[in-house]
Amino acid sequence: MLLHEFDVITRYFSQTFPDRADVIFGIGDDAALCIPPKGMQLAIAIDTLVAGVHFPPTTAPKDIGYKALAVNLSDMAAMGATPAWMTLALTCPPDTNENWLADFSSGLRELAEDYQVSLIGGDTTTGPLTITIQVTGFVPAQLALYRHGAQPGDGIYVTGTLGDAGLGLASIQQQFSLPALAQHQVESRLNRPTPRLQAGQALRGIANSAIDVSDGLVADLGHILAASQVGASIYLDQLPLSTVLREQLSLETAWQLALSAGDDYELCFTVPQHQEKLLSKVLMRDSYTRIGLIEASLGLRCFDANGQAFIPQTKGYQHQFNLNSN
Repeated sequence: MLLHEFDVITRYFSQTFPDRADVIFGIGDDAALCIPPKGMQLAIAIDTLVAGVHFPPTTAPKDIGYKALAVNLSDMAAMGATPAWMTLALTCPPDTNENWLADFSSGLRELAEDYQVSLIGGDTTTGPLTITIQVTGFVPAQLALYRHGAQPGDGIYVTGTLGDAGLGLASIQQQFSLPALAQHQVESRLNRPTPRLQAGQALRGIANSAIDVSDGLVADLGHILAASQVGASIYLDQLPLSTVLREQLSLETAWQLALSAGDDYELCFTVPQHQEKLLSKVLMRDSYTRIGLIEASLGLRCFDANGQAFIPQTKGYQHQFNLNSN
């Protein structure tokens, strides 16, 4: 059955997403009209996912829809923002069928309903499978979290556990053979990350800096260090590792994944010493871990339990471009 662009929009994206009172007019015109709340600043994030680059081509469409929104919500969390509206640009291969569209829309809608994010517009076209979502949210004036605020003496913290999504991808690529339950657990972390929105909002006024771990801890913490013009030490025996990583991998391999694999979408943040008691009141103690210290000396240093320096094999994921100099 041949579906035209407006058929796709009407059938799968127009009526089934959360309604919000601050949306005057959403899908169906040249632009959406929304009302930002008083006393708030707008936080805007955009991410593009490309098949074969950001997710394996075999990924279930429900998981693709879910993750496409989750990665943007993670950016909202890293800024301490509350998400409200999103737009979607969806490029599909010509042979995309209705079952795929229904499942993709279902996964996207599932997470949108969890956080009451309204789909207010977008675009559809034909080409290689590509999903671009822009999310707009709110943060109280002067309370947004940034990368550039880390200070010497800050503790370095992360939410959740690190390395699980990296192991999930490596197992799909047949680099590791895992028991069925372990395989399911790490693939779920890869395909359905949990955006740490409540944690990000709780950190407003407490954390000096924050970022979400999308490209690997070393790479993303490195962004904080560069923006803040400071250095850091990480203590590997303090890295939060899941039971799967501890049981299925050598400790050094688990460290490598936790430091460099990315796709966990946890928060990495820094907190001054005088705010640590307040931190323990706003976040559940088992939901975050202190892993290191911000220092005046530039650079990132990793140490094992014996105080020996540890050098990660890779520093995380980076997009590469082959630019024509002509």
